[in-house]
Amino acid sequence: MKRWLRPVVAPMRALMAREIGTIIDARMSNDGSRVLDLVDEKMRAMMAQEIGTIIDARMSDGGFRAPEPVPDRQARLLDLVDEKSHPNTDQIWVLVRDLTNAKLTIKFFGYELARTLAAALPSRTDLMPQHVGLKSKASTQADLENDWTAYWIGELKAARIFHRKLWEFAYVLQAVYENGLLHTGTRGLGFGCGEEPLPSYFARQGVDITVTDLDPGEASGWIDTSQHTSSLDKVYQAHLVSREQFERHTSLRYVDMNAIPSDLVDYDFCWSICALEHIGSIQKGLDFIESSLCTLRSGGIAIHTTEFNFLNDEQTIDDWPTVLFQKRHFIELAERLRRQGHHVAPLDFDVGDKPLDKFIDLPPYEWNWTPYQRDTWKSESLHLKVTIDGFACTCFGIIIRKS
Repeated sequence: MKRWLRPVVAPMRALMAREIGTIIDARMSNDGSRVLDLVDEKMRAMMAQEIGTIIDARMSDGGFRAPEPVPDRQARLLDLVDEKSHPNTDQIWVLVRDLTNAKLTIKFFGYELARTLAAALPSRTDLMPQHVGLKSKASTQADLENDWTAYWIGELKAARIFHRKLWEFAYVLQAVYENGLLHTGTRGLGFGCGEEPLPSYFARQGVDITVTDLDPGEASGWIDTSQHTSSLDKVYQAHLVSREQFERHTSLRYVDMNAIPSDLVDYDFCWSICALEHIGSIQKGLDFIESSLCTLRSGGIAIHTTEFNFLNDEQTIDDWPTVLFQKRHFIELAERLRRQGHHVAPLDFDVGDKPLDKFIDLPPYEWNWTPYQRDTWKSESLHLKVTIDGFACTCFGIIIRKS
C-alpha cells in the first residue's frame, strides 16, 4: 500500500506544507509581521518531515485517511490551547507562539532606552541656526543629538525626543534655511502635508505656503489616522502662529502627486515628508521627485524624505501601498538629475552606529494598538528605525537644486 501511494503522497506533502505556510502567513500578518520571513528553510523542511510522519502513520494503520479540514488544522496548529484548554504543543506553534510577546518586549526596552537617552541631552536656551552643509542622508541618533536639530525642534515647540518624524521636520527646515529661503516673501509648496507643523512655522516666518494633499474623497485611510489635510483647520498649529498670519500666508490645494497641476510653478522651494512612497510604486516615487522640480523657479530647492530599505540591497517592496527605496534608486536618480544640470546634495548612506541606530522597532505600531494597549501603556513610539513588512527601514532625505 505504501509503495502504491508513494507517487500520490509526495505532491500531497508539498501541498500541505504550502497550505500551512499560507495559514501562518495570514495569522501572523495581523500582527504586522511575516513569520516565514524569520523562519528559515530548515523550518520548512521540518514541517514537511512532520507532515510526512503523519501521512506514513495513517497509511500504516491500514490506509490513508483524508486530512482534517483546513479550519481544524489551523486551530490545531495556531491556537494557544486545544479543545481541552491544554497548551498547544505542536512543534510549529511552539516556535512561533511567543513572537508577539517577544516583539513587545523588544519594543518597550527600546522605547525606555530612547527616553533615558533623551533625558540625558543637555538643555540649551542659547541655540542659533547654523550652516552644517546638509547632505542627502539617512536619519541617525547623532543628528538628533546635534545642535542643528535641537534648534529646529525648539522652534517647533516640540519635546526633544528620539523620533524619526522630528528628524524629518528638522531636515526640511535646515535645508530651507541653508539655502537662504526662510524669510518673508519666499514661496513654498508642500506635498502630502497631512497635519504636519511646517506650514504653520513657515507662515510665522512670512513665507507664502501652498499646502497640498489628496482629494478627501480618495484619502479615507489617511483621514482616519489623522494624516490628511482635509481643510486648513487640520494643518493650523495655534502654538506656532496666529490665525490671522496663518491665513494670510497659507492656501490649500488638492493635488495628486502623480499628476502635479501645471499651474503650480515659480516656487522657491518644495518639500514632502514620507509621502512619495505611498503613490503606487518606486518608479512613480522617483518620477514625482523629478516632476516636483517643474514647480520651482530656476535655482529653487526640492527637499523630500522617504522610506529607505537600508539592510537589504537585493529585495525590496514595490507596486504596493508603501514601497521601500534602496541605495541604488537614490544613486540612479542623482546621476540622472545631475546629467540634466541639477545639483543634488552628496549622498550619505551612513545609518549610524549608536544604540538607537541599532534598535529596529517592530509592529504593532502605535496606530495599530488596541484600546486596552493605548489605555495601559499611554506611550508614544520612540524610534529611528522600523520594520516595514519584514524590511529594516529608516528615513532618507534628498536635496535638489534646480538648474
